[in-house]
Amino acid sequence: MGMMNWITAHLRPQPKAASAEEVSQRNAAAFAEEFWRDLVGGGPTSAGVHVNWQTALETPTSLRCGLLIADGVSTVPCKLMRKDPVTGNRAEAVDHPLYDLMQFKPCSWMNTQQFRETLMLHAAFQGGGFGFINRVGRGRIHEMFPFEAGEVSVEKRSDPYDRSPLYRVNGEEVPNDRILHIRGPSWDGRNGLNMVKLAREVIGLADAAQDAHAKRFGQGVQTTGVYSVTDDLDETKHNRLTNWIKTHYAGGKNSGKPLVLGSNGKFIPMDMTGVDAEHLATRLYQDMLICRQWGVLPIMVGIADKTATYASSEQMFLAHNVHTVRPWHRRVGTTLTCDLLTPEERRQGLYFKFFDTELLRGAAKDRADFYAKMFGVAGLTANQILGMEDMDGFKGGDAHYVPSNYARVRDDGSLEAASKPDEGGAAPPPPPGPPPRQNAGRVLSGENESLIRGASDNLNTVLSKLDGQPED
Repeated sequence: MGMMNWITAHLRPQPKAASAEEVSQRNAAAFAEEFWRDLVGGGPTSAGVHVNWQTALETPTSLRCGLLIADGVSTVPCKLMRKDPVTGNRAEAVDHPLYDLMQFKPCSWMNTQQFRETLMLHAAFQGGGFGFINRVGRGRIHEMFPFEAGEVSVEKRSDPYDRSPLYRVNGEEVPNDRILHIRGPSWDGRNGLNMVKLAREVIGLADAAQDAHAKRFGQGVQTTGVYSVTDDLDETKHNRLTNWIKTHYAGGKNSGKPLVLGSNGKFIPMDMTGVDAEHLATRLYQDMLICRQWGVLPIMVGIADKTATYASSEQMFLAHNVHTVRPWHRRVGTTLTCDLLTPEERRQGLYFKFFDTELLRGAAKDRADFYAKMFGVAGLTANQILGMEDMDGFKGGDAHYVPSNYARVRDDGSLEAASKPDEGGAAPPPPPGPPPRQNAGRVLSGENESLIRGASDNLNTVLSKLDGQPED
C-alpha cells in the first residue's frame, strides 16, 4: 500500500463520496491544457523558451537565489521557547515533545536542517512548501515529513462562507490540521505567489541568451586572429605553416615575441566586437532582474559592482539578512507557532523563534562588541554569552552586572550598592565632624605668617643697629 493510501486510510476520516459533477470538474481540470502546460513546459515565453520550476532550477542565478533563501532559514537555529506569563522570562522548552522534533529530527530519515531546506526550496520556487503532520493519540505530533513538488494542490472551497484553503494530496482531500503549509507572499491568502510564473519572461530570456552563447561556441568559429598569405596553400604547406606558428608563437612562453611573416603574409587580430560586448551585458542584466524578482541583492550571487568596497559589501550582506532572510524567519516562525501548537499551549507562552544572531557568527569583532555592550548594561550575563558561543558556563556567571558607579541587580530584581556587595543596601553615611586634615591649609598658612613676622622683626633690629654706627 502506498504512503498516501496509508495516510488516507488510517490518519484521517474518509470524505464523502464526490458527486458526478465534482468528478467531472476535477477530471476536466486535470486534463486541461493549462495543467499539462504548467507541468511539462510552463508554456513558451516571448523568447521561445518553456519555463517552469524545473527549468528555473537549471538557471544558475535563480537556483542560487532560491538556495540563499533556503539556507537563510534552514541553517539558523529555530527553537521552541517558553515565556513565563508572570515574570516574562524566556527559556527553551526542552520538556515539550515538539522540541526534539524541530531541533533535531522531524522524521526518521531527515534532520531538521534538511526538512526546512526542502520546504523552503519549494516555497521559493512554487510559492509554498508542504509537509505532512502525523498526529497520533490526542493530537500529539509524532512526526513530520515534506511532500514532493506537485503532490499538494490548494483550492478554493465551494462553500462561500468557508474561506479556508482546501488541500488535496494526489487528488485526495486532507484535513487542514494535517498539512504544514509554508507559503510566501500571498495574494488570496491561500496560495503563495509563484515566483517562477511571475518571472518566467525574465528567466526565459536569460535561458535563451545562455543557449545562444553556448551554440556560438559549439557551432561557430572563434579565433584570436587570421594569418593571411598570398600563395596558395596545399595540405602539406598548410600543416607546415600551422605547426610553425604553434611552435614559435603560440602559448605563454612565446608571448611578446615579434611575428616574422613571409610570402607577403599578414596577421589580422580578431577583437571582441560590440555585438559580443552587448551580448554579455544582456546576460548580466537578466541575472540582475532575476535577483530583483526574488528580492536578493546581486552581490549575494557573485555580481559585484566595481566600485564596491569592503565596508559597502558588509552593509549589503547585512541588508540581505534584514530585508530578505528575516521576513522569511517571521513567516516560518509564525506558521510553526500557529499550526503546530494548540491555543492552550500558546496561552502558556510557547512559541517558535529564529535566533538571528547566528547570522553574525562570521564577524567575530562585531559579535564581541555586541556582547560587551549588552553585558555592560546588564542585558546579558556571562553564561548567556558563553551559551551563544556553544561554550560551558561557570558557577556565579548568571548574575547581571553594571558599571561600578551603578548598583548591582539582585536575583529578585532589587538593587544593592556596589561598594558593599555582600551586605547590600545603600552605603553607610560618613562619620560626624569635618574630614581629616580639612583645616591643614589654614594651619600651614598661620605658621608661615608667624615665621615671616619673626624674620621681619629680626631684619628691622639689624638695620637699626647698622644705622647707629658711624660710616668709615
